Amino acid sequence: MLLGIKATLSVAELMTQKLRLKAGRESKAARGELYRFVAPGYVVNDIRLVKDPDLRVQEAIAMVFSKFPSMTSVRQLMKWFNQESMELPLNKKVNGKWQIGWQLPKYTYLKYILQNPAYAGAYFYGRTETRKVIVNGEIRNKIHRNNIQDSRVFIRDHHEGYITWQEFEKNQKMIAANNQKVAKADDSVTGIRRGQGILAGLIRCGRCGRKLHVRYKGKSGTAARYLCNGNFDAGGKYCLSFGGATVDKNISSEILRIISPLTIKASLAAIKELGNEHSEKQRAFELRIQQQEYEVGRAFEQYDKVDPNNRLVAAQLEERWNNQLVELTSLKDEFGHMERDIQPLEPEEIRKILSIGEDFSEFWKCGNTGNDLKKKIVRILLKELIVSLDDKTNILTFILHWQGGSHTKLSMPKKMQGHKGKSQEDSLNIIRKMALRYHDDQIANVLAKLGRKNGSDFRWSKLAVAGIRQKHNLPEVQESEDILTLGQAEGYAGVSDTTLMKLIKSKILPAKQVVPFAPFEISKFDLDSEPVHSILLHLKSTGKLEISRVPSVIQPALFE
Repeated sequence: MLLGIKATLSVAELMTQKLRLKAGRESKAARGELYRFVAPGYVVNDIRLVKDPDLRVQEAIAMVFSKFPSMTSVRQLMKWFNQESMELPLNKKVNGKWQIGWQLPKYTYLKYILQNPAYAGAYFYGRTETRKVIVNGEIRNKIHRNNIQDSRVFIRDHHEGYITWQEFEKNQKMIAANNQKVAKADDSVTGIRRGQGILAGLIRCGRCGRKLHVRYKGKSGTAARYLCNGNFDAGGKYCLSFGGATVDKNISSEILRIISPLTIKASLAAIKELGNEHSEKQRAFELRIQQQEYEVGRAFEQYDKVDPNNRLVAAQLEERWNNQLVELTSLKDEFGHMERDIQPLEPEEIRKILSIGEDFSEFWKCGNTGNDLKKKIVRILLKELIVSLDDKTNILTFILHWQGGSHTKLSMPKKMQGHKGKSQEDSLNIIRKMALRYHDDQIANVLAKLGRKNGSDFRWSKLAVAGIRQKHNLPEVQESEDILTLGQAEGYAGVSDTTLMKLIKSKILPAKQVVPFAPFEISKFDLDSEPVHSILLHLKSTGKLEISRVPSVIQPALFE
């Protein structure tokens, strides 16, 4: 019994010590003094988090945040660093101790830097928590990751940051918007992707407030069409849709009109930015060479202090020193090649850049200007576009929200899906005439026989006609028992369609077509009236069709 009591007291004491240690850890974290893992670019000085005194480390981390807004995506930023052979610092474990190492960045590492609030001067602790969940009738622990501000400890302006908190939040929105799988419908798509639609991700529906999607059609799949889903997914219908070619062209013209007075300043800024980019590369390489010179000096000091007679050690240190010298020579050669490649802009090059600013519209319309560059320019200038459609006038109205806070209005007619120019109205008129009496497949068949094609240069289909019927609120088909097609009249009269066609061509039996190739419309009254009734009776009794002796009811007789 005594041993049992002692064991119970030991367990209780152990639990008490654990709780005290945990409380002490939580108290230290609440003061912002608990550091389990320090991000590259920072070191702990006593109980304070300060920037790494190594200038090469500082400038490399700062370059990540300065380049990201212009690259707009983590992947593009990774490609730039790898193309320019710019290494970044990271924590490496060497002999059980964490040290700074250098290597070309990977996607996950760049994303870690951009999403780490420590670089914005914030301290957080306890972002994850364990929750009890029931899975298949069993209670299990599940780790839940909270938002940064919802951490158990969150301290803004805790230490000096590489960027401000506002810049950090802007970067998070940009990263989230680039993720198509999890991005919300209200987020703009900032990542530049392939496709002809330069306004993809920027247009919002003025009716329901949803973002418009872009779909590509046509023979090569490059014809952009902007579409608002509306409540279609819930069994409703699309809110609005329109072709992208004309809209992109008109919006581009408006952009050129607005920014044309500012293009000279933009050219001068581009020249300055190009020089700054070259300076950043040179500065990063110079710091890298300085770091390598330090490694060479350190290796020499270690070799110089060793006893020359101890060849087992001296040989290893000498080899290490030689390797560092080879690395330094290689870096200096690479830096020399880079300096030769990065030459100051020649007067002719400056003149070309300025000429772009003087006539920016020609540069925009030039075939060498890719859509990816145009999309970048549009996203720099425009924050969002609100579009509305007037169903009566078929006019699209755009409200352009510029990044500076200004708004402009632009209106343009909406072209009907499926046709262009004059043929558009002709096809719509045919559909209007046939909509009341004929189904969509019959209308599509007539349009095909007339040689009509839709905007994608395909034959009209049942679905395409149904879309036009819905878009223009055309009436549904109304069946009539008194009006028959040629096939229905054949069954009603009990004769062949050839007989009926002879009567129609002889103008004895009235019949009409809404448009060429449309089905004939024949009235029951005309089939039961004279002289058609008598001719059909004579045919059924004798087997002979006699038309010449019967005067036409449509063509009056010459003599009465």
